[in-house]
This record gives sequence, C-alpha cells and structure tokens, in this order.
Amino acid sequence: MSTATPERREDAPSEVRRGGIARFLRSDAGRMPLTELRDRVVANNQILLAGIVAAIYLSGIAAGWLADVPQFAAGVAIIVVAALASLAVPWSRLPPAWVAVVPLVDIVAIALMRVSDVPGVALLWAFPTMWLSTMGRAWFIIACVSVIGAYWTTQALIPNFEWNWAVIVLPAVIIAIGASTHNATRRFIAQRVLLDKQTGRLTAALRHASKQELLLAEVLDTVDFGVLRIAANGEITFVNDALGRFQQRIPGFGKLDSVTEIYAADGQTLLDPHDRPLSRIVRGEAFDDLVVWFPISDSRRAALSLTARRLTDAEGHPAGVVLVARDVTDERTALKARDSLVASVSHELRTPLTSILGYLELALDSGELPDAARRQIDVAYRNSERLLGIVSGILAASTASRMSAEVTISPEYFDVATLLRASASDLGPVAKERAIKIDVDDVVPAPAFIDPARMRQVIDNLVSNAIKFNRDGGVVTLGSSSDGTHTWFLVRDSGIGLSEDDRQRVFERFFRAESGVPGTGLGLAISLEIVRAHGGDITVTSTLGLGTTFMVQLPANAEIAASEVTITEEGD
Repeated sequence: MSTATPERREDAPSEVRRGGIARFLRSDAGRMPLTELRDRVVANNQILLAGIVAAIYLSGIAAGWLADVPQFAAGVAIIVVAALASLAVPWSRLPPAWVAVVPLVDIVAIALMRVSDVPGVALLWAFPTMWLSTMGRAWFIIACVSVIGAYWTTQALIPNFEWNWAVIVLPAVIIAIGASTHNATRRFIAQRVLLDKQTGRLTAALRHASKQELLLAEVLDTVDFGVLRIAANGEITFVNDALGRFQQRIPGFGKLDSVTEIYAADGQTLLDPHDRPLSRIVRGEAFDDLVVWFPISDSRRAALSLTARRLTDAEGHPAGVVLVARDVTDERTALKARDSLVASVSHELRTPLTSILGYLELALDSGELPDAARRQIDVAYRNSERLLGIVSGILAASTASRMSAEVTISPEYFDVATLLRASASDLGPVAKERAIKIDVDDVVPAPAFIDPARMRQVIDNLVSNAIKFNRDGGVVTLGSSSDGTHTWFLVRDSGIGLSEDDRQRVFERFFRAESGVPGTGLGLAISLEIVRAHGGDITVTSTLGLGTTFMVQLPANAEIAASEVTITEEGD
C-alpha cells in the first residue's frame, strides 16, 4: 500500500492532479474510451431521472395531490424532453462540455417543480449535481452554486415562507454529494490511467515474451536433435522439427502404448515396457545419454541418445520434463566397425605370435644352445608372451560388453612390490633416454591375490604413460602398501597433468588426452578392466601442469577378492 499511492500520482496526467477532469476528458487518455460510451452515459443518466420524475408525477395525479400544479407539470415535461434529446443527439460528436447542458436544464426543471411546494422534490437536485461533479472541479462549483441558488430562489417564491437554519441543510447535503462524487471520479480516472498503463506494460511484456518464445522455437527447429517438453499434467507442450522427423522415421516413437520393440545400448537386450524411456519419464525419472535402439524396418534400426531433465517453476514445484533426443546411429555404427576392425587385427596377430612362442619354446628346450643365445632367446620369449597378453587385452577391449569374458585371470598370492620393481627395471632404459628418474623408495612388500601376468600388464601401462606424459628430467614415483584386507600401489608423475574434462574421460577406449604422444588410447581402458576383474579399482587425481597420480586398489586375499568381484558384477 505504501508504494501504490506515489505510483498512481506519478502515472496520472497533470490534468487529473490539478482537478481538471474536463480537460482530461478532452485529452487522448480519456477520449478514446469515453467518446464511444458518452451517448450511452448521457441517455442512461437522463432516462433514470425522467423515470423517477414521471413516477412521482403519475402517482401524484392518481392520488389527487398534483391535480392542479402547472409548474410541476412543466418541470416534468422539460425533463422528459431532455431525456428524448439525450437519445437523439449524437453526443460523441460534440465536445464533452456540451453534455453539461442536460444537467443544467434538469436543475431549472427541478426548480419549477420545487415552486409547487411538493415535499422532497428538492432531493432530485442530487442527480444533476453528481452528474456535473464528474466533469471536473469547475463544473462541481457550477453545480453547487446553481443548485443552492435555485433552492434559495424557489424558497423565496413559496408563500408564507419563513427563513431559518433549515435552509442550509439541503445546500450542505448538495455540497457533500458533489464533493464526494468529484473526489470519487478523480480516483476512478487516476486508477483507470494506472490500470491502462499497467495493461500497456503487461501487453509489451507479453509481446516480448511471445517474440522470445518464437525465437527459441525457431532456434530449436534448426538443430538436429529432438526436443520434447511435457507439462506437469502429462500434456506435450512443445515438439521441435527434429523430434517430429524422429516420430515420422521411427514407428511408435514417443508413444507409451507402442508395440515397437526397443533395445538397450548393446542392441541385443529387449527393454521391458516398464523400463522404456517414456515410461521412466512419466514416473518422474531423469537420465543422461541413455542409448536405445528402435527398429525402423525389418532389417534396419536407429540408435537414439536420450536425456531427460525434470523442470521446476519459480516456487520449486514440478513443472514437467524436457526430453532431448539425438540420432547416434552413424556414431554407434562407426564404433562397432572400429571394434570389429580392432578385433580382426588382434585376432590375426595372435596366430603368428602363438607360432613364434612355440618355436622359441622349442629352441629353449634344446640343450645345444650357447648360454648367450639362450639368454637372448629367453628375453625374446618373455616379451613375446607380453605382446600376446597385450593383443589379448586389445581383443577383449573391442568386444561389446564393458567387462569382457576375454578378460580371464588366474589369481594367486603375489607381492605387488616385485612387479613394480621389475617394471621399473625393464622401462628404466626408456626413462633414461629423457633423463626421467623412476623412484622406487616407497615400494614395500604388499602381497595381493592377483594374476601376476595381468597385473604386470597394468603396471607397465601406468609406468609407460607416466614416462610418456612426463617432462624431460622429471620423476616417476612408485609406491605400495597393504593393510591385510586391501593392497594399494600408486604411479605418480611430474608431467603435464590432465584437465577436468580429460580426467573424466581418461578410461574411455581410444581416448587420448595428448594427440602428439604415440599410443592407441586403449592402455588405461584395458588396465581398468583387468583391475576390476580382480575386484579392485583405479582412481586418478591430477593437477594441470603439475602431474598425475594413479592409485590402484586390489584385494589382499581370496575372500575379499571373491566378495569384491561379486559386488562389481552386480553393479555392472
């Protein structure tokens, strides 16, 4: 309330603030609504007064107390004629001040009726007084002066009239009625001006919001991903062109009762109707990058990546859901083709490697080799075994599932410290070429229930990466520890570090944080699968420009390994 009054005063025209209602009526602010209604207002006011006067006159004639009062009849006739004129004259075509002629005529007519000394007739002056008071301060004064003057004049013309204090009662009432009407009219006009201005602002805001909505719709119609908005009551309120194309291309897309078969991300698992994306949205669930396959013909399928977000209004109440759909068919097909290629190449490499290992083993079994040749063939045999393990890992990583059946392990109790020192020794010459030091001071005995060959592959991948992504003259720190339940080892480098986005994707297959460093982008993905096959996990922390630390957790005994593997399989 404290802010409403100043705003109303400020928004109202100067004519209203100065009391010039008539000038306001002549202005553009009042003319447009009032000129159309002026004919009706004049007619209604005058017909109301004429009806009251006619009723008084007819009842007086019937009762006999107006049988011989010519002045009263003349006043009634004048008011009736004015009523007929109010219906015939086009007041909207005349200036607003001409309307005052009718109430002024009414004042004269009521004065004639008052001369007849009919009780209560003087109260009829309230009608023209209120009418004139709505037209402005000047007309309010004219109305009061005219009515009071007419009243006192008629009082003087009445025979045997005695002047007393009663003659001021009616003038006081007339002034009070006129003042109240004048003030009420001013407030009404000021409030109407304020409402008109607020209406204009709301109209402009609505027009701006409509333009923004149209612009947003046009932008969303140009993108290649589908957008669907569902209101809180389940009604679809927005669908862009791309989503419309998806609905035309994919039978049953966007329908709860669709009989179309929908498959999970692997393209093989048939989704239950309860687990379909639209059913989950209706239940209020939200999800990110949910890939599903839709049949579009007998031999073709389309893959869509779906993301659902819950919406809330300004008060925090549910406001519906937005679904974003992206066609990833080509992307998924390309990934599948890449995995198939890697699997084919890896499979083809396994055959000659197996043959090489066989002949090397035969050579080692021969007792005719010199010691120097035996040592050299033994090194070739060990590295060929490692190469075969790497090829097997690549083949495992190329399969569709996250935890491939190819990642088989044969765990036993083994000291991780032995593997760390052996890896540091074998990769020492590579680090020495760049003056990188491999620090093994923190490597202490740490027994674990692991497959030594597979874990050596993980350690070699981590140490090799620590050397690759290090600076010349940097340090690679290795460490190990165990509490009897879990065993940990870390590989820390002082290299270039990882950004937050790269850290989130570092275990993705074929992802490479630094394109200038040789590699396939499979080492960390394979290492993670091997560690998880043991029931362990790998975590990474990094600071861009300062270095990266990989921490590997492993089970220290068979019981922990069995429980961790079970939990991992249930989670997958």
